[in-house]
Amino acid sequence: MPVDFVNALPQLARVLLADDHAAVLAQVINRLTGTFEIVGSVGNGPDLIRAVAHLDPDVVVLDITMPGMDGIEVALKLQRAGCRAKLVFLTVHDDPDYMRAALQSGGSAYVVKSRLASDLVTAIHEAVAGRCFVSPTISLQEHKAHGQ
Repeated sequence: MPVDFVNALPQLARVLLADDHAAVLAQVINRLTGTFEIVGSVGNGPDLIRAVAHLDPDVVVLDITMPGMDGIEVALKLQRAGCRAKLVFLTVHDDPDYMRAALQSGGSAYVVKSRLASDLVTAIHEAVAGRCFVSPTISLQEHKAHGQ
């Protein structure tokens, strides 16, 4: 019996992106293309909620600071709606309070934008595998080390 190599290949995780800065979206798309299937991108919270319902992604990469509704509020709404997607926060906020709020709102990963190139792919893989990931920055790691 012939082997069906096309169906034997693992399916790429389907990723939806949300950030209000076009340059950041372009950088993320460039970094993730070929490793994941990018199913769409949006620039604000309300559009993200609609896109998740329509596209049913495996992973949502979202910013915290977005117009219309911030990423943490979006995450809470998605969780209440039974969203199955893993949430990966990509943010400028290298701050333990934001990190804690993001993870408590249902986030699986917290990536600081300054570490996008080194951390984002790993964070998505960890989230898909059911594990948590936090960018190893000095302020975030000191917070984790002190158990705060």
